Amino acid sequence: MFMYVFSIVLIVASNILYNISQKSTPEKANPFSALLVTYVLAGLISVAAFYLSRPEKTLLQSFRELNWTSLALAVAIVGLELGYIMAYRAGWNISVGSLVANIILAIALIPVGIIFYHEGFGLEKILGVILCIAGLILINK
Repeated sequence: MFMYVFSIVLIVASNILYNISQKSTPEKANPFSALLVTYVLAGLISVAAFYLSRPEKTLLQSFRELNWTSLALAVAIVGLELGYIMAYRAGWNISVGSLVANIILAIALIPVGIIFYHEGFGLEKILGVILCIAGLILINK
């Protein structure tokens, strides 16, 4: 139960810091230089965390267990980071931009969950989607 709750708290806390950081990235800064510094630092943090987790295998041995998902995730992360920087520079409010993006994301992931992961989608979820769409309409008026 702890991990069930902690994982969501970590996501929310990290997303708050993420959006504040993205919104606060200097306008004059090249977004790709900002991303490069971010990823170098994230890489160093990840290496430190790898060794602090007391792994049974070396870092290179662990690399051999990876597949295409690391490349896909890298492309996705760059797209996400650049998208948020661009959205905030285009004038989206921090309180609305992330909300709109995440509601649209949640709706877009419904067919992915149904088709690829065989997740159920009942009447309650359909009503939830309708409320989300209504919320998108209201929040953008």
